[in-house]
Amino acid sequence: MTKLVRFVFTISGIMLLYSGCTKKTSSVADYPIQPVPFTAVKLTDNFWAPRIKKNASVTIPIAFGFCESTGRVKNFEIAAGRDTGKFQTIYPFDDSDVYKIIEGASYSLQTFPDPKLEVYLDTLIKKIGLAQEPDGYLYTNRTIAEKHGGKGLHEWAGKNRWEMDSVLSHELYNLGHLYEAAVAHYQATGKRTLLDIALKSADLVNKDFGYDRIKVYPGHQVIEMGLVKLYRVTGDKKYLDLARFFLDIRGPKGRSYNQANLRPVDQTEAVGHSVRATYMYSGMADIAAIENDSAYLNAITKIWENLVYGKMYLTGGIGATGGNEGFADPYILPNMSAYCETCASIGDIFFNQRLFLLHGQSKYIDILEKTLYNSMLSGVSLSADRFFYPNPLESNGQHQRQAWFGCACCPSNVARFVPAIPGYIYAVTDKELYVNLFISNEADITIGKRKVRISQKANFPWDGKVELTVNPETNGKFILKIRIPGWAQNEAQPGGLYKFTDQDTEPVKIFINGKVTDLNLADGYALVSRKWKSGDKVEVEFPMPVRKVVADARVKEDMDKIAFQRGPVIYCAEWPENNTGNVLDLVIKKDAPFTTEFEPSLLEGTQVIETSGVQTKKTLNGKVVMLGTEPVKLIPYALWNNRGAGQMMVWFPTSTKSSHPLPAPTIANRSKVRASKITKELSAVNDQAEPANSNDHSVLYYHWWPDKDKLEWVEYDFNKPETISKTKVYWFDDGPDGGCRIPDSWEILYLNGNIWESVSAKTPYKVTKDGWDSLLFNPVKTTAVKIKVKLNKDFASGIYEWIVE
Repeated sequence: MTKLVRFVFTISGIMLLYSGCTKKTSSVADYPIQPVPFTAVKLTDNFWAPRIKKNASVTIPIAFGFCESTGRVKNFEIAAGRDTGKFQTIYPFDDSDVYKIIEGASYSLQTFPDPKLEVYLDTLIKKIGLAQEPDGYLYTNRTIAEKHGGKGLHEWAGKNRWEMDSVLSHELYNLGHLYEAAVAHYQATGKRTLLDIALKSADLVNKDFGYDRIKVYPGHQVIEMGLVKLYRVTGDKKYLDLARFFLDIRGPKGRSYNQANLRPVDQTEAVGHSVRATYMYSGMADIAAIENDSAYLNAITKIWENLVYGKMYLTGGIGATGGNEGFADPYILPNMSAYCETCASIGDIFFNQRLFLLHGQSKYIDILEKTLYNSMLSGVSLSADRFFYPNPLESNGQHQRQAWFGCACCPSNVARFVPAIPGYIYAVTDKELYVNLFISNEADITIGKRKVRISQKANFPWDGKVELTVNPETNGKFILKIRIPGWAQNEAQPGGLYKFTDQDTEPVKIFINGKVTDLNLADGYALVSRKWKSGDKVEVEFPMPVRKVVADARVKEDMDKIAFQRGPVIYCAEWPENNTGNVLDLVIKKDAPFTTEFEPSLLEGTQVIETSGVQTKKTLNGKVVMLGTEPVKLIPYALWNNRGAGQMMVWFPTSTKSSHPLPAPTIANRSKVRASKITKELSAVNDQAEPANSNDHSVLYYHWWPDKDKLEWVEYDFNKPETISKTKVYWFDDGPDGGCRIPDSWEILYLNGNIWESVSAKTPYKVTKDGWDSLLFNPVKTTAVKIKVKLNKDFASGIYEWIVE
């Protein structure tokens, strides 16, 4: 039997704590800085501790419940021969959701022991083992299809094992999550059941793949991290070599969508699908650390700069476009259509943690913290049972968290990430203790051979006061490194993509046993080197004023706009507090005063910012006018959409030039809108927001996707009879990547009594991309008008704006 190392992991998959026997020695290269495992850190705060408990009591149970009700678990039962039927779910990667939730449940068991959950895991793991084929292959879609003579094999799967993995089969992706879950379960319970399944699978992959065998790289990265975890737990280098193989054979001349356009070591830019990207960069970091590979380290360091300096949202979210679920060109950061997938935020936390462990610089934790408190946290509701897939920075009410998704990667990722958050607070070397996050906790830490108990008291993210009590087992010297966040040093974001509008002169203060001490800064950390004795106290006071933020001028979407930040928290205006539900029309002047206070009854307790703004509105002659000044209350961005769908905005116009004014009272705007397909986006067609082109995702649009090759319609019902004689429409077309194109044709009809009749056109109908299509027709008096649209046989279509005059 393979000898194993029983040590604990954070979710980022890095070695943490040894016990048991192994052939590995301490001479094996690794990250020069090691995280303190979450199992050694007990949270006592009022912010994260309740969320981690809800993850255990709400998120994990409902996630398993959906895996049962949607057929994900049944897929394993059918593959195992314990049930009959065809593949039950939509995607061949649905197996991975079960694995991820097992991983999260395993982490949770270490904080909240639950015998019933452990028994459920035992039963589930038995089903997974029975679904595994004799040689170790595990992919329920193929196994089930083969039981039906090949019928039901997903179109992405390919006729033969592995052949389509570089495209969309996700065979290796599923296994990567299996390996991570297996190690987590073994570490939590000591049981080898899932680990043995994973090792059998990994041995098959190792047998089938190689430079002289199958040479296919993973289409969706994650197996690289999973294999490194198997290497760490077994000490068997073949798994590490296989992880490197999957990276080294990637590119060039592949698709940038899955980062195969160049060899990984030659890449310098964050491109393509953002989740795939961050998982790959994290795997590269593991190789860089363990094998001391400078080429991999140089590549991921440059990629990080490209991402942070031009492709990251103020909230820490990454991925600007939905077509590729990933990165756009630098500075292309639309707000309403921002993708910012929850999984990408989690992946970027993995990536930044690893870069910190390699470089020891606080800027990586600055990004981790920004992401943690904003774009990641936005992904889950306060009730812990609703989830965002994308996390936009602006909404007209079309966004709402869901209980589950057909592609359910985000809820399952949340389930496995949240219980491991305490593992990001501290890190160590033989002589140093890093304090990276400020969360009340009690921690038992080993620094070299020295055991130290740390007690941290903080009320983050609402208060900047932090108290650390150091209790070494024996008096001794080590260096305490306390992160001084960029936001406490007048840096909104490393690289300057975002900047504060002013300089705060209030300094960070550190007290040792009640006496103020000078800041000795290195790599963003305050160094406190002394011979520590039990009861020593270090107090830190971080100034937390409200800061106004502006974006680099090259971010056109944010020109003439400001945002608000306090500590690491980004703020937004949301419909319940403001202007009878309207916030998108607000203008907040650059010099607007503000106050801040904690409201214990709002959103389970939160710090708010209060300022003032001005409503804007269009007039019938096309001008934009300012209405009266009114109070504006801002809440943390991560807490929006907990009270229902409605308008939300992070970036506030400072003048009418960049505002979204209330629409003028035109015929279209006064009408009741109906359509062949009712969606929340239907309000777009008469909101008077003109796009820059037919693929402008910064403007709300209505669409019929995924329908195609059929007739669709939108109708305006008037409040009173109107005489109309002209119309124009602006089409949505997200080609070449998306599923919508301009339609084949369109027609205007009016209601004549109870009969719909075509108008008598005076000009020809045209179908144009990136511009208005106008039509003049003989005047008609009517109470309703309809635009009938013939969709292309291969594509859907959509409308930005439809004007009737």
